[in-house]
Amino acid sequence: MTSPYRAVLGLGGSIAVVVGLTACVPNEPAADGAITVTSSASACDVSAGEAASGTLAFDVSNTGDQVTEFYLLAADGLQIVGEVENIAPGASRTLTVTAQPGTYSTVCKPGMVGEGVGHAAFTVTGERVELAGPDAELKQQAVDLYAAFVKEQVAQLLPATEEFAAQYAEGEDEAAKEAFPQVRAYYERIEPVAEALGDLDPRIDYREVDAVAEGLDWTGFHRIEKDLWQPEQGALNSDGETDAYKDWTPSTTEQRAELGGLLVDDVTELYDFVHSDDFTTYLDDQGVDWISNGSIALLDEVATGKITGEEDWWSGTDLYDFAANVEGSKMAFSLVRDLSVKQGAEGEELAGQIDEGYAALEERLADFGSLESGFVPYSDLTDADKKDLADLINTLAEPLSQLTSTVLA
Repeated sequence: MTSPYRAVLGLGGSIAVVVGLTACVPNEPAADGAITVTSSASACDVSAGEAASGTLAFDVSNTGDQVTEFYLLAADGLQIVGEVENIAPGASRTLTVTAQPGTYSTVCKPGMVGEGVGHAAFTVTGERVELAGPDAELKQQAVDLYAAFVKEQVAQLLPATEEFAAQYAEGEDEAAKEAFPQVRAYYERIEPVAEALGDLDPRIDYREVDAVAEGLDWTGFHRIEKDLWQPEQGALNSDGETDAYKDWTPSTTEQRAELGGLLVDDVTELYDFVHSDDFTTYLDDQGVDWISNGSIALLDEVATGKITGEEDWWSGTDLYDFAANVEGSKMAFSLVRDLSVKQGAEGEELAGQIDEGYAALEERLADFGSLESGFVPYSDLTDADKKDLADLINTLAEPLSQLTSTVLA
């Protein structure tokens, strides 16, 4: 996990107070729907604090010296309505969302860690936006199919997690090691759903370095991973600096049972949510742009975590997560592909470029194995291999970044 809005999620509801204290933009309506965001080391300047409901585009420019992120958060400060990540210094990216009337907040996160800067209130006025027009049925079909996909993945994730947690708790380490990357694949395909639910994704998928940085209890898959693949004396943590062995004590049988139980509880919470009316309402409110943005977010997950080998630091099973992220991203894209094609020649060309990007990335990834047969350890990849994969990700990311604005045109 590398992309969720960690600081606010970890602080729970306290962002409501922070917004009132640190809002730094005038509460003026957007002009002609154009909203610009300037992210620097110490500020997140949004050109407007209010806009009419409908399709909103936030054009985010990074004037700082660190990679940054921009978030539009729901009123509770927990749910992520939209996010754009991995914005390099001097670069710009656009977040396109369908916004319903209500109170939101905006924030930037230079360095993609910490509390973020420039928390500000953002208000959406007007009437509720309903799917309408000639493509309304196609858009609703995409939303319904994505909901079904998520439910199917989580329905497999829960029993697989229960079995994995039992193996871990009972000291069946070899079986748990074999299951670890396969279980995680179900989660990695639909991770943006958990990321939108406040602190659920951090509880399930935080890396140690992130939990330590934010003073949070470290639980979930990666806490169990470190028990299964215990660090050797002098081994460094994924930050490249912290001695991973120092102050490290393997979990007792009782602690293993507790950690396994917490993971099952958290995955059960995810299962209950995606099978509730709240999930249906959430997807209906977000619309097809949430699906296309989710496709982009999953590819960003690969670019910011998996390609560096920092995600599964102890097990070296990053390629499993890599492949699952790509599968989830491709599935989300496939559900809105027809909407891109219906926009005419430019939309059809864009869809074709994205098709080619996925095909090339999958072909190269297959050189290292598959989810079915297994992947080589990430340490087996050479620097040239990693560069090839990074180049293919970047090639796909460029047209994919245009997808949301195209399907909402």
